Amino acid sequence: MSISEPIRARLDLDSLVDERTRTILELRRRSTVVRRGWLIRRMLVVADVVGLSAAFLAAELIVGMGTGSMDRLTVRDEFLAFLLTMPVWIVVAKIYGLYDRDEERADHTTTDDLVGVFHLVTVGAFLLIAVTWVTGIAQPEISKVVAFWGLAIAFVSLSRVSARAYCRRNVAYLQNTIILGAGQVGQLVARKLLQHPEYGINLVGFVDSDPREMRSDVADVRLLGGPEDLQELVKFLDVERVIVAFSNEQHGRQLDLIRSLGDLDVQIDIVPRLYEVVGPNVDIHTIEGLPLVGLHPVRLSRSSRMLKRGADIIGASLALIVTSPLFLYIAIRITLDSPGPVFFRQTRLGLNMREFTMLKFRTMKVDTSDDEHREYVRATMDSSVAPIEGGLYKLERDDSITSSGRWLRKWSLDELPQFINVLTAEMSVVGPRPHMPSHDELFEKAAFGYRLRNFVKPGITGLAQISGFRGETRTDEDVIKRVEKDLQYTESWSPYLDLTIIIKTVFHIFSPPPSSY
Repeated sequence: MSISEPIRARLDLDSLVDERTRTILELRRRSTVVRRGWLIRRMLVVADVVGLSAAFLAAELIVGMGTGSMDRLTVRDEFLAFLLTMPVWIVVAKIYGLYDRDEERADHTTTDDLVGVFHLVTVGAFLLIAVTWVTGIAQPEISKVVAFWGLAIAFVSLSRVSARAYCRRNVAYLQNTIILGAGQVGQLVARKLLQHPEYGINLVGFVDSDPREMRSDVADVRLLGGPEDLQELVKFLDVERVIVAFSNEQHGRQLDLIRSLGDLDVQIDIVPRLYEVVGPNVDIHTIEGLPLVGLHPVRLSRSSRMLKRGADIIGASLALIVTSPLFLYIAIRITLDSPGPVFFRQTRLGLNMREFTMLKFRTMKVDTSDDEHREYVRATMDSSVAPIEGGLYKLERDDSITSSGRWLRKWSLDELPQFINVLTAEMSVVGPRPHMPSHDELFEKAAFGYRLRNFVKPGITGLAQISGFRGETRTDEDVIKRVEKDLQYTESWSPYLDLTIIIKTVFHIFSPPPSSY
């Protein structure tokens, strides 16, 4: 009987995993804290608040309360003002990535924190001096700021060490892990994990359809089943990490397996080929010198979603306020140009494949059929359809586009109403462009892993748009490349990446393609 059958039949865990894993799963079911990332992120926030507050109070005591030229604020007012800035410190720390590395990296060290904390405190101290000087609220004594700077670096770093020490004693810190591949390399990874429990990894077992004979030092590690059982095992055993070692599975099959884990919120680590010549100093994480290439979970963490949503609300609100006169001018011009509504409404696919109504300024006559565009997209997906004029497909619809529509498309102004979609939480400022439901099946056939792009909110602009994939003029290969850029964005999101895309989008608007998508 294959292992997938007892999983589906919900047999007792005794037949599947060892006693340690059973204990961990039982403790997790009783606890509200079930994942390493959830626990550490919250404890690190507490550590930062405690460390910064302690540094502030110590600086006051060392330099002298109420001394110097900071005479416009009492010590009490200073401390209250400092507490009010605490959310800013936390947001900046989040941007620096100080809350997101422990869940992904097995070899996180205090040195990794020290660099980020140094930057955080240095920038914060500089901004404190700059803001108080510009506003004239106070005149902080430099010696007190310098004392706070040095103490904050020390106290925050020590608080973080203490927070991690506390987390390591919690069962939620342990990451249930499966190794895909029970060959020589997979067993080497297993041996290193068993010998070094400080990584906080609980090795549940191997998954392999043709395992190698087990070495004596990993003989107690269970063989859980074949690759076809991997998804079920990850869900059933609350697995947080899958390490992909070499196996006899075909390359395409392994890609399918990795992509299938995209929506399960699991960390994937890949042992690179020729790992023997890849040193531990490259920019990847290691387990006792063995390099692992980490693939970020596609789904954003809760704090990342909150940060991105906050930036969306602020950005979309400012954009709508600043462009409100332009909105009025465009609305009048569209109305005078041709009869019909100002806005063009179209059903698109959003987060988790949910449908929503996307807004654009109308650029075409109201009686224009959408069939021609559907056929065009279908043609670009079909490699058997011959391209025209130098290997390019071109959708000609000049008779249907209004004069104001040409102007709006040239400068991408027809997309402005989508800031309303951002405020209603249907879209984000930055993300993969939303596709129509009728195109979904075509895109999925054309590009491997296409559906993973829908694990983040669609955006007004994205990585594909700043990479040259904006226009209706495309080759069939461009379709695949465009989806690959979308997947790259979902797998490597960061606030810095969003900011980079927004800045580059502004420059791209002033160098528009002949026609816009």
